[in-house]
Parts: sequence; structure tokens; C-alpha cells
Amino acid sequence: MKKTAGSLIVAVMAVVLCGLLPAKALAAVVDLPQTSQTTCYDAAGTLIDCPGTGQDGDVRAGVAWPQPRFTDNNDGTLTDNLTGLVWLRNANCNGGITWDGALNWAKNLADGACGLTDGSVAGDWRLPNILELESLVNIDYGNDSCGGVTCISPAEWLTARGFDDVGNDHYFSSSTRIQDQTHALQIDLGANSRRSRPRIPHDPGR
Repeated sequence: MKKTAGSLIVAVMAVVLCGLLPAKALAAVVDLPQTSQTTCYDAAGTLIDCPGTGQDGDVRAGVAWPQPRFTDNNDGTLTDNLTGLVWLRNANCNGGITWDGALNWAKNLADGACGLTDGSVAGDWRLPNILELESLVNIDYGNDSCGGVTCISPAEWLTARGFDDVGNDHYFSSSTRIQDQTHALQIDLGANSRRSRPRIPHDPGR
């Protein structure tokens, strides 16, 4: 069993672009999940009715999200019922850390650390790649509930779904930026964006 880590760490259980790029549904396509977006907007950013717009909130292409999205395994981990990935529940166990440090930290994570009682050993966990990390983001978080009030960030949405200590901050993936391999790709769970940051020690991430 190979798991995935980072402070947002995931275990793979089952296997465990600005421009015009139109898509056409064909036979035998990969079953990608829905983005979670259910709202539509005009060019000024004003909320409008979705039917007939062709926007994501209208089409809602992809596999519908299961309810609940996550299951607490009561061993320091959460299973994503959409992707099958198993994540470390404590999203800030290692605090700020460099990219190389995060890779090593994930490889050495095991039962007894970060609230884990899952029987895992060093080598079971890994840092998620950028697509796995992005799969945690609900892009329509502002139209979802967090404890009875509107969610204000993807981080708050994840917290309301069972994660602990999720920061409105950037989280490292195991993926590097192709244009500059000295930078690693991250997801900013406060600003809901993908970004890259240097791997060097003075610029730590989670």
C-alpha cells in the first residue's frame, strides 16, 4: 500500500490552461470527476442562470461527487470517496518545510506520528502529485456550507469535511515546474490557485 503525504498527505489505496481547448465526449474516455461548480456568471462576474450557457455550472460534466466526500477512518487518515486516495487528517503536522524536506518527511512518515494509528510504516506514504493535490479543491466552495455558514476558502471547506489544521496557505506537490525545475508546483488553499515556488530552503511550504 503506497500512501501520499505532504502535510496534506495521501495514500493511494485503490491503485492506491489560458486558451481555447475544446473537449468532445468520445467512447472509452477517462471518467474525470466533476469540478463541483454549480453556478454561472456573465462577463462582468454577475451570477446568472446556468441553463443554456454551456458553462461548467451548466454542463457539470464528469463523475458526480459522492456524499459524503470523505470518510474518517478513525486512525489519523481520511479516505476520499471520489478518488480513493487516503490522506493524512492533520494538514499541518510538519509546519513549514522545504520541498526536498517534504519529500523525505513523507517517505519516513509512519504509525505513531501525526496522530496516525493506521499501522503504516516508513515508505507507505508519499507526497501527492499536482493533480492529486488539486483533486481536493472545491472550486465552488463559496456556494457550500461550512458549519452552517458560507465557506470562505478551500481550506475552510476541507476543515468542515474532516481535515485538521488546514492552512490558508500553499501546499507542495511532488511535481516540478517544467519551465524551471528549481520550482515545485503547489496549491494555495487560501487563494484557490496553482502556483510554483522555489525548492530552496528560504521559501518553505507545507
